[in-house]
Amino acid sequence: MAGEAHVPSPLSHRVPDLGALELLLAVARHGSLGRAARDVGVTQPAASSRIRSMERQLGVALLDRSPRGSRLTDAGALVTDWARRIVEAAEAFDAGAQALRDRRDSRLRVAASMTIAEYLLPGWLIALRAERPDTAVSLLAGNSAAVAGRLLVGEADLGFVEGLSVPEGLDGTVVAHDRLVVVVAPSHPWARRRAPLAPGELAATPLILREHGSGTRQVLGAALAVHGGLAQPLLELSSTTAVKGAAESGAGPCVLSELALGEELSSRRLVKIPVAGVRLRRQLRAVWPSGHRPTGPARDLLSLTGRDGAAGRAGRDG
Repeated sequence: MAGEAHVPSPLSHRVPDLGALELLLAVARHGSLGRAARDVGVTQPAASSRIRSMERQLGVALLDRSPRGSRLTDAGALVTDWARRIVEAAEAFDAGAQALRDRRDSRLRVAASMTIAEYLLPGWLIALRAERPDTAVSLLAGNSAAVAGRLLVGEADLGFVEGLSVPEGLDGTVVAHDRLVVVVAPSHPWARRRAPLAPGELAATPLILREHGSGTRQVLGAALAVHGGLAQPLLELSSTTAVKGAAESGAGPCVLSELALGEELSSRRLVKIPVAGVRLRRQLRAVWPSGHRPTGPARDLLSLTGRDGAAGRAGRDG
């Protein structure tokens, strides 16, 4: 319509692709379409078709073809000069992008809640080391709330949490399952009981607990919410090791991940107490900032958890 401003078509429709420009430069170097085709790794018919397509796209003849070889037309010589600058700029762009990838791949910052950091991540990190020996990995262990906080402020590239769902502002995927168990010292009265604990009895008992923000405490509190909720803690400690130590001393019962109790249960330093009528299973998740799928070493570590391709299926799965 008259008076309307002309809107140019996208540049990609008007400029030949890099492969075509590299082929044109090869023809200029060798003076032969056949040798140029071998140089860039295509067949001569494919090279001839690509040159004709570029000529149609630009609307000018680029080559004079003869039995003695292929010679650039005047327009072809001019286009070749422009192509050389474009290819050089593309090579500089590629080198810069590779430098960015190298810098990204040189380190990996992982934040993980305590159980995952102590009992699952060491094996995953050893496997990652075999695949990426030049990547320096740092591990920050804390409760699930602290892990989410580090990811949200950019202090970690990948996190692992144990809570009920994916924390706000993060995406994630389930990488493992875990079960919480009630344990006591062999001297505790519960160690001699025959019947399982009732949920209400567990809820009413002061326990040795992890601090607020712990995924273990969050899952336990949710499981017992319909049975009166958690009683006032007997002790509140900031590490799994401290909780186990207090329970072993006979201070009282605690509830911890089964992953963390293998040695204590096998040596009977702690005794597992069955609980009836309450679900104490939980999902362990890898998490990362929403909209930023793991790349480089973070993606590779995620695949080593046993969930190959998990990043591609990522979403809020809580």
